[in-house]
Amino acid sequence: MLNLERLRTLDALARHGSVSGAADGLHVTTSAVSQQMAKLEREVGQQLLARNGRGIRLTDAGRLLAGHAAKILSQVEIAQSDIEAQRGQVVGEVRLAAFPTAARGLFPAALTALRARHPELAVRTAEMEPESGIRAVLRGDADLAVVLDWSNKRLPVPGGLARAGLLDDAPDIAMPSGHPLADRTAVGLEDFADDEWVSWPEGEFCYEWLVFTLRSKGIEPRISHLAGEHHTQLALIAAGFGVCVAPRLGRGPVPEGVRLVPVRQTMRRHVHAVWRTDADRRPSIRAAVDALREAGRSLHEPAG
Repeated sequence: MLNLERLRTLDALARHGSVSGAADGLHVTTSAVSQQMAKLEREVGQQLLARNGRGIRLTDAGRLLAGHAAKILSQVEIAQSDIEAQRGQVVGEVRLAAFPTAARGLFPAALTALRARHPELAVRTAEMEPESGIRAVLRGDADLAVVLDWSNKRLPVPGGLARAGLLDDAPDIAMPSGHPLADRTAVGLEDFADDEWVSWPEGEFCYEWLVFTLRSKGIEPRISHLAGEHHTQLALIAAGFGVCVAPRLGRGPVPEGVRLVPVRQTMRRHVHAVWRTDADRRPSIRAAVDALREAGRSLHEPAG
């Protein structure tokens, strides 16, 4: 009989490509990964791993068994989902990932609601950019990821994933309070053709969106500063180093010397939850989506 946990270890090695990556994904030590693989090789009577320079690679037998392992683990996920759905209880563990402003803007309220309603559900969270969150869900390292796309640039969602809309986020343009357009009630991105921009790091989805959007308006962007954290971007704006797009979700306090002006065009960030379709019936997934949606709705409700 093949041991399920050893198949899970082989699957993690195939997905991550290294012992250390598999160990991180499984939240175990590298020695534990090596021990599990040694036991699995003894069980099947074949070599599954071979050295590749300083790393490892799967042998032909290893790749063959890894393919079966992925299918077996998917069926186990479906079985667990069906059992949870049949029992109808929100218990066990759910692992959530979200891009930073969503983690800051949605997780505190959503996790508070989940803890109050489902005390037997353990929730673990991690910050991840949208593409990383999708990969984590596909790998099985996260159960649900909060991701985003823009009204004029969609984020591709691979097959095998379900999605649900959580909220739409309207961004502003942040500029120094002494900027010539700071007294406007609304602005367009084309108004900043001659300005320097503070942007997200290269390679991130929102960086690509900014470049795509400006170029679609005939503007070659002058991106002078890159920062992943919105607080860092706004600090640079306060010091007079350009302008930036400032989404409202998870924004937090705005530094003195920064003026926020709404964008004239209909420009929105669409915030979604994604999860594996083979986990679609898990009550914990449904409970997490409901809590995230409620947290999103509360952001638009007037205080009082």
